[in-house]
Amino acid sequence: MKAAAIILAGGKSSRMGTNKALLKINEKMNIERIVDQLKFLFDDIILVTNNSEQYEFLGVRMVPDQYPGMGPLAGVHAGLTASEYDVNFIVACDMPFVSGELAEALVHNAFHYDAVIPVINGKQHPLFSVFKKETAAVVEERLKAGQLRVKHLLDQLNVLYLTEKELETYSHMDLAKVFFNMNHPEEYEEAKKWAEADL
Repeated sequence: MKAAAIILAGGKSSRMGTNKALLKINEKMNIERIVDQLKFLFDDIILVTNNSEQYEFLGVRMVPDQYPGMGPLAGVHAGLTASEYDVNFIVACDMPFVSGELAEALVHNAFHYDAVIPVINGKQHPLFSVFKKETAAVVEERLKAGQLRVKHLLDQLNVLYLTEKELETYSHMDLAKVFFNMNHPEEYEEAKKWAEADL
């Protein structure tokens, strides 16, 4: 697929108390699960991290934030700037049940839009989404203005919002599971139970 996958691994993981990306689920680190889902679909995988030595074992391209300490938007900017592709799938490193087919569906819907954002139960998911490379300049403007909320960015772009009803036509996976992210220890325990049930 002529697109890049950008994985954001820059969070502080303060609520979890440890690096979420390196937590193990079914003997495989969370970040490995995500890379394995995406590596055969996307022409390039870019990991945005300021601690590259932790992730060298993955064998993927790594880039640091150009605006460190400025949250997910800085990660989006770093990934888009580094990408050689017009269309880019963006995902956070704390989502253990990433669906490759859903990522592919978002990419295929990006044709006339700056971004494609899933909306599940009324909640937007910009950290499982597609952004065009050309939006990097707008992202940088937001960062320079100190406006770090993704919502402010989306207000300036031509965005396609896809609800669960539309997304269900692309994926057989439980969407609540695909969009599940682990921020707290109890959510990590829940993810492990789900993963064991899948074995």
